[in-house]
Amino acid sequence: MSGPQIALLGAVAGVTVFLGLPVARLRRPAPRLRAALNAVAIGVLLFLLWDILGAAWEPTDEALSAHHWGTAAQNGLVLAAGLAVGLLGLVRYERWAARRNAAAPPRSPGPGAAAATEPAVGARSHAAGLALMIATGIGLHNFAEGLAIGNSAAQGDISLAVLLVIGFGLHNATEGFGIVAPLAAAGERPSWGSLAVLGVIGGGPTFVGTLIGQRVVDETVGVAFLGLAAGSILYVVIELLAVARRAGTKELTAWMILLGLLLGFGTDAVLVAAGV
Repeated sequence: MSGPQIALLGAVAGVTVFLGLPVARLRRPAPRLRAALNAVAIGVLLFLLWDILGAAWEPTDEALSAHHWGTAAQNGLVLAAGLAVGLLGLVRYERWAARRNAAAPPRSPGPGAAAATEPAVGARSHAAGLALMIATGIGLHNFAEGLAIGNSAAQGDISLAVLLVIGFGLHNATEGFGIVAPLAAAGERPSWGSLAVLGVIGGGPTFVGTLIGQRVVDETVGVAFLGLAAGSILYVVIELLAVARRAGTKELTAWMILLGLLLGFGTDAVLVAAGV
């Protein structure tokens, strides 16, 4: 298989992220629907976190089973470092952004502008920031998936590469919904251009990872990106749980988180049964 054909496989796996993004274009969803969308996203992301950590820990597990202590220690430390940077790095970034916003002078509305719209802008920026963080975390995860696709194709195992594309593509379709859930929960209706940017951030790295994976086969690099992805997604889950608590719909939230988890596991079960 030629290089452009392999690159096309990566593009197909990544583009399915866009399938879940139009949910954010719903017009003024009711408060309970917002809470439900937020909770389903939590469930999907919790499954994704479990899935990522399982894949990231697998090389360490294999090295321990083979008594390759040095390799196991290296992969374990890389995973721990990735988790720390992904989680704590976003915490530090949020603090820095909050300090910068607090220090910035308030903007005066232009001629004819309505001052009453200013508070809504702040609320929307937080939701947009969460969506961007989710897209970034998923993008890191998808980069590692792209590496796997490229590695398989580079080693001549085209059937495995195609199966990976199918599996990752199905998972990415649910990840797109997870990206925009904070926007839907906040009642923000982003432009199609903003959704396109989020889709490129979340799905584009699959294509880039496939290109690199054709030429670079490095297990440690894959572990590092999976660790970063897990840390950033864990941060976002914490934030979304805070949003769910403020909504005050505990029973609905519990049911919808369960639904999100079942969607993740159900998709994974179908793929395993199909031999992907």
